[in-house]
Amino acid sequence: MTLPRRKLVIVGASSFAEVACELFDAAGHYEVVGFAVHDAFRNEDVLIGRPVHALETVTASCPPADCEAFVALTYGELNRARTRLCAEMKAKGYALARYISPAAAVWRNVQIGENCFVFENNVIQPFCHLGANVILWSGNHIGHHSRIEDNVFIASHVVVSGHVTIGRNSFLGVNSTVADTVTVAEDSWIGPNALITKDTERGGMYRADPTVKADVGSLRFFRVKSGP
Repeated sequence: MTLPRRKLVIVGASSFAEVACELFDAAGHYEVVGFAVHDAFRNEDVLIGRPVHALETVTASCPPADCEAFVALTYGELNRARTRLCAEMKAKGYALARYISPAAAVWRNVQIGENCFVFENNVIQPFCHLGANVILWSGNHIGHHSRIEDNVFIASHVVVSGHVTIGRNSFLGVNSTVADTVTVAEDSWIGPNALITKDTERGGMYRADPTVKADVGSLRFFRVKSGP
């Protein structure tokens, strides 16, 4: 027997909100009935065929007794903006939904909190814990016994090794790597391609060396003659 789809309002009107709408709809568990943003930021009435409500009055159009909510913001203010909106929606009485892609490999004993979004091709190994309001963009590896605390954003193709802790509000950029047993302190910003082999400090920013142009050109290095 097919269960009826639950109604969902998505908070936000960004590209992430559009992607979240598409994936929630495709998964078949939710019917996205609209978007909601604060009235000061409401620049359109309709987004991808669905109404955009003022957040201040959304309960009238999408009552929390009938709808759940998902807050689709990225890592602005080190995830604080998303965190504040989660608290605002809960105060209005909404339960916060979560999305786990059917194309993600999530082991059966992994714990995942509310307002989490796990994109395709993530691998989350046994005994991991994801707190509330965690975004895992596509293609990450979360190693066994690791703990991702609340309000974290992990971009694509990140490797979190085994027995790692990622502290609250942190951001991990594309292709970054965290070695075994390391603790990434809360409010850490880990840049693209960074390799973290030791515990970080709270509020620290960690960047890989910037890419620089080599003195020798590619054609000369590979001994390519002129022409095709």
